[in-house]
Amino acid sequence: MSELTQNKEQLVRVTVSEAARLFGVNPRTIRRAITAQELRYIVVRNRYKISFPSLVAWSQGQAKLRRKRDEQGIGQWIDQWRMRNLKYSPRTPETKISP
Repeated sequence: MSELTQNKEQLVRVTVSEAARLFGVNPRTIRRAITAQELRYIVVRNRYKISFPSLVAWSQGQAKLRRKRDEQGIGQWIDQWRMRNLKYSPRTPETKISP
């Protein structure tokens, strides 16, 4: 399998409403970012499909968005994530949750 094919399979895209829910913002905020060309997206059947990596990068760009993401969006669940590989885990080994 070529590298290009692998990258396409691993790319995650979300809709405007999914992005808004994930990051704790209003869908209009996501649409404004699309209009300002701050997010990478494609259009599928007249719907925006936003590249998840560009969404994360965009959310880190402003302090207010970072706070909302962490308090109301995906960041609110970080403490509950179960990652076995400590290299990628937000927890220290002392706080590891047993399976």
